[in-house]
This record gives sequence, C-alpha cells and structure tokens, in this order.
Amino acid sequence: MRELRIRVLVGVFGVAGILSWAGARLWNSVGTLPSVPLAAPVVLALIAVVLLSTALSIRARLKAQRERRPEAKGVDPLMAARAVVFGQASALVAALVSGMYGGTGVFLLESLDIPARRDQAIYAGFSVLAGIAVIAAAIFLERVCKLPEDDDNDNTGATSAA
Repeated sequence: MRELRIRVLVGVFGVAGILSWAGARLWNSVGTLPSVPLAAPVVLALIAVVLLSTALSIRARLKAQRERRPEAKGVDPLMAARAVVFGQASALVAALVSGMYGGTGVFLLESLDIPARRDQAIYAGFSVLAGIAVIAAAIFLERVCKLPEDDDNDNTGATSAA
C-alpha cells in the first residue's frame, strides 16, 4: 500500500481552492452564492476524532503486544489495512472539501461587512481547519499502522550479488 503524499494533498487543496474561488466569483455575478453549511466543520471534526481515536487504539494495542503483556489483544492486519484505507480516503476528500471551502472563504473575505457573508466566511474557515485536522489524523494513523522496514531485503540483494 502506498503512503499518502503531502504534495498530492496540497495539490488537490490548491486546485479545488482556485476552482472554488473562481466558481464563487462567477456564481455571485449571476445570482446568489450558495451558503457554507454549518454542518461542514462539524462533520469534518467528527471524522478527525474517529481517525485519531482509531490511531490511538491501534498504537496502544501494538505497544501492549510489543511489551508482551498477558492481556494484550493483537491487531488484525486486515483491520489495520482497512483503517489505513479509510484514513487515506478521508484525507483526500478532506483536502478536496477544505480547498473548496477555502476558495469560497477567500472570496467571502471581500464582503465581511455583510453579517451573513461574515458568518459564511467563519464557517468556511472552520471547515478548512477541520479538514486539516482530518489530514493530520489520517497521516498519524498511517504512521501508526506502518510496518517496520524489512532489512532482510536489502541484505539479500547484497549477498546474492556477492
């Protein structure tokens, strides 16, 4: 399984932000801008909490297993792989959604004197922060579930060449 690449997430965030900013400008010129829902930062924050709690649980179980505690429960490799896939998918979607709300928020910064637009800009800002929390939790989960490097593969190539 490939690791998350920060460059890809930043690229998705940037492209979504630019397209969203341009779309918000266009949409505002022909009518009213769609609102940023209050539920957006809440849902993203809940996903971040789920990812973080999963990572902490797996980390504690792996630590107990390494210390050979008698009550230690093992970590099912398939469950860990599913958790990592969920984290990676969540990070990609969070980068996209955060970019979208970030671009809309940047557009809304032009009209902070209107109370409704100011509230929308605040919701967009919190959505970006919650999206960053999802990405951070997903990267932490991925690092927790990462297998130790296999040193035998490096030595095997050297011995077979000799």
